[in-house]
Amino acid sequence: MSTRPEFATRQLYDGPAPVLGWVYRLSGPCQYGAVHFVIMGCGRVGSTLAKSLSRRGHDVAIIDAEPSAFRRLGSSFEGMTVTGIGFDRDTLKAARIDEAYAFAAVSSGDNSNILAARVARETFGVEHVAARIYDPGRAMVYQRLGIPTVATVRWTADQMLQLILPQGSVPALTDPSGRVVVAQVPLARSWVGRRITEVESVTGSRIAFLTRLGDGLIPGADTVFQDGDQVHVVAANDDLGRIEKAYDQPPPPH
Repeated sequence: MSTRPEFATRQLYDGPAPVLGWVYRLSGPCQYGAVHFVIMGCGRVGSTLAKSLSRRGHDVAIIDAEPSAFRRLGSSFEGMTVTGIGFDRDTLKAARIDEAYAFAAVSSGDNSNILAARVARETFGVEHVAARIYDPGRAMVYQRLGIPTVATVRWTADQMLQLILPQGSVPALTDPSGRVVVAQVPLARSWVGRRITEVESVTGSRIAFLTRLGDGLIPGADTVFQDGDQVHVVAANDDLGRIEKAYDQPPPPH
């Protein structure tokens, strides 16, 4: 792990374990190896994400304006803690945002979360970003900005993890045998403007439906992937890892 900034300190406190209700198991270990994640907000959600990613062997930096918030991480957390404002560029640089595979904004403020997510994507080029929101009525606006959101009213830790992990899909439906699943799988933004049928032909997968601006959509032959679309795939459980890896790659040239 690289040298930490002077104000990025490891916390040595045991905080109470957050309770988030039912959580599904992820489909398996990341096939990409360890990558770097930056999380803004060290409340119950942020601390849970940070510890979960760290336990999976990833490198994690978590940002919060209140140093006392890092107590939630406990003594076993080995990641970086950065005190500062999550949408401040210097703070993000201290958290090594330029090395980040993904950024999750889960502070207590909708505006701060969206602003930080936009800075991470538009200023530092982080492709995988997600933001927590408290007002579901604003979700459509944020989706149009290309920022996937998770509303508090339907929050589970895995919903955020599946948006930021290289391999982080969580099956929404599994057949009784456990062999076939319907799962949300992140599709690289470089696919924007390409037909869904092309995605299926390249990967050999079947896309059951899309979530676009909060609404479900069954794709047709002419449906084009748009920025912010969430892709839900039906696949054999054993094949899910290969599909996820393929979806994270850019499309072949026309």
